[in-house]
Amino acid sequence: MKKYIFFYTVLFLTSGTLIAQSQNLKKTNKLFSTRSYTEAIASYEKLERTQEVLQNLADSYFYTNQLTQAVTVYKELIETYDIAKDDNLQFRYGHALKGIEMYTDADTILSAYFGTPHNSSEFMEETKMTTPHDFKLTVLQNENGHNDFGMSFFGKDRVAFASSRNEDNPIYAWNNLPYLDLYSAALSSDNQLSDVTAFPNEINTNSHESNATFSRDGKIMYFNRTSNTRHKDGDLKVANIKIYRSEMIDGTWANVKALPFTSDNYSTEHPSLSKDGKTLYFSSDMPGSMGSFDIFKVSVNEDGTYGTPENLGDLVNTTQREQFPFISDINTLYFSSNGHQGYGGLDVFRSDKINGSFTNILNLGTPANCPLDDFSFVIKEKKNNGYISSNRSGEDQLFAFTREDNDLANYLVEGIVMDKNSKELLSGSLVTLFDENKQVLQDTIVKNDAYYKFKIEPNKKYTVRGTRKLYIPYEVDFSTDKEGKVSHNIYLLLEPYEDAEERISKNEQDITQVDLEKIFFDYDKWNIREDAAIILNTLTDLMKKYPEMEIEVASHTDARGSNDYNLALSKKRATSTMNYIVSQGIDRNRLRSIGYGEEQPLNHCIKEEICDDEEYDINRRSEFTLIN
Repeated sequence: MKKYIFFYTVLFLTSGTLIAQSQNLKKTNKLFSTRSYTEAIASYEKLERTQEVLQNLADSYFYTNQLTQAVTVYKELIETYDIAKDDNLQFRYGHALKGIEMYTDADTILSAYFGTPHNSSEFMEETKMTTPHDFKLTVLQNENGHNDFGMSFFGKDRVAFASSRNEDNPIYAWNNLPYLDLYSAALSSDNQLSDVTAFPNEINTNSHESNATFSRDGKIMYFNRTSNTRHKDGDLKVANIKIYRSEMIDGTWANVKALPFTSDNYSTEHPSLSKDGKTLYFSSDMPGSMGSFDIFKVSVNEDGTYGTPENLGDLVNTTQREQFPFISDINTLYFSSNGHQGYGGLDVFRSDKINGSFTNILNLGTPANCPLDDFSFVIKEKKNNGYISSNRSGEDQLFAFTREDNDLANYLVEGIVMDKNSKELLSGSLVTLFDENKQVLQDTIVKNDAYYKFKIEPNKKYTVRGTRKLYIPYEVDFSTDKEGKVSHNIYLLLEPYEDAEERISKNEQDITQVDLEKIFFDYDKWNIREDAAIILNTLTDLMKKYPEMEIEVASHTDARGSNDYNLALSKKRATSTMNYIVSQGIDRNRLRSIGYGEEQPLNHCIKEEICDDEEYDINRRSEFTLIN
């Protein structure tokens, strides 16, 4: 009887434990779904480490920037359970590894995720050469600052930013910090914020407000505000963000309204107004996005209406996050992304506007970017200074920066590949950069504009060469000397062999050949006679003059004799001809021989006894065709 009592007691306790586990998981998942990550972490750590628990726990650590813990849990999850290689979890794991500077492991994970090689050390070295500027960052002196970010220019002598410093605000469950408000402040020349003043209640509410941008006269303001209504997004309930507009009337911010293209079903955020006030740039996950948040633009019409938002396209946007756009006075776009290759987390990138389109996406490099999140970059281009936000210190913080030209980025060689005589642009040509030891450093196949550009280093010697099939290679030696010549514009003028040499021309079939006198062989022989050698010496001299020239030696017979006999004889004669050319000092790799027998006649004499000797003689020939 005692045995049965013990059994039922164990069964009761086990069932109770399972029920409690299930209830606790349900409650914890609700915390996760409402993005109460700090509370969710404490609860998940007490639960059985199932796949669901580990995944949500790792993501909670990731979203609260506790990356060492995130890496530990992601690793446990992936080693314990079979996680799909294309799952975004792999992406977050890779960025968590970057965040704690485990770049080799991150490269392995992200290479699998993207399906392309991911080499962080190579990328960082390349960025030193490609980023246009060197930056110097200084922490803004900011009394009572707490989780501050998103600096913007506000009038002539003030700035605006978002902060969690108001302890009277409700607590945000994501990070257990007060909700964000917008503030303005004066900024001294030594980067000291003073007279920090909250925007009035028309702007700041009991929700989040952040990321203000202003018209040049300071009378129009756009900013973020988080909705009080939660929208279900998959398993999560999300309070989406909207962009609001307000205008200064008699010293008061009035007419605060959400923009007409905002919605409770998606977020619009991080507005940036162009210098002329006619275009508003912003980030959104609205329909038409490529996966997560993308950068959009919308026209601001004179009558106060707005155009249709336009996605900036796949050069700027990726399937991951593109946020915090800033359009500078010279229409250079700065934005943050974790979809383009970077140092970890969000990095700041720039893109120049050329002929109405943004192009040349460049990472700003260190110290502007770090292994954690860097964002909300704003700049006065002519003064070469501005502000950036970063959580590199453990919380969001404001930094001032100055910048100077990156000397390494200024060292470059660029130019165009064209036909020397016709001036036609030669798209598809190969351009190669060599060091002083003729070792290949970089190469590229030029596109339709035939333009090439290589980053180079100071105080070094280089050679740039253009090559193209059936053209004479063209190369130029140059150096980046100590006197400061850093930029070289070199046109690579390639000349076709047929333009440079009278003996080279195209036949009726548009095949480029070397025109030589006929080479004769003794009957049923294939050795090179003295008269043939004299003719072939003309070819060898030509090939010595142009070391890149490659030739196909082809021999043909007439139709007299059997097919098999003629084919074999032509092959022997072609090989004998090639061997003679090699004996005169030409590399065998520059030649190939082929015998066609009677298969390619030049006239109608395709059978025996239908032509006279002179007509058959036309088909007995050797041809020398340029193959490069």
